[in-house]
Amino acid sequence: MVELDKISTRILRELELDGRISNAELANRVGLSASACLRRVQELERSNTIKGYRAVLNQTQLGIGCVAYVTVGLSSHTKDAQLAFEGAITLSPEVKECHNITGPFEYLLRVETTDLISYKTFHTDVLGTSAHVASITTHVVMGSPKDDRA
Repeated sequence: MVELDKISTRILRELELDGRISNAELANRVGLSASACLRRVQELERSNTIKGYRAVLNQTQLGIGCVAYVTVGLSSHTKDAQLAFEGAITLSPEVKECHNITGPFEYLLRVETTDLISYKTFHTDVLGTSAHVASITTHVVMGSPKDDRA
């Protein structure tokens, strides 16, 4: 784990809010010279504290009309069963997140599809045919009053 001082923490906070902020503006906001700020950002990238940058996309513009969180329980609790499920699920473009979790289910998925009909196809053709899947519970998102990823 990397030790972070106040300035590095502020840099991370600003970049989380706006990953496209210019180095000059970032330096101004955190109280550093542009060159000192750039060195710190580069060190945070080298240490993998900053893993990357991404664009936040407008789901409606892209035709994403259905977002669901899906819990998946496996019939077998072996490492081989988990690896098989994880391998199959990484091939599915509808799955935007896959988390191995504690509790009554093994996985929590974030799934995005064009509509409920296409979600049903994913449910049947992907999850329904995956080896070791014993249970599937779907929670369809009706609204997102807070989403810090966006």
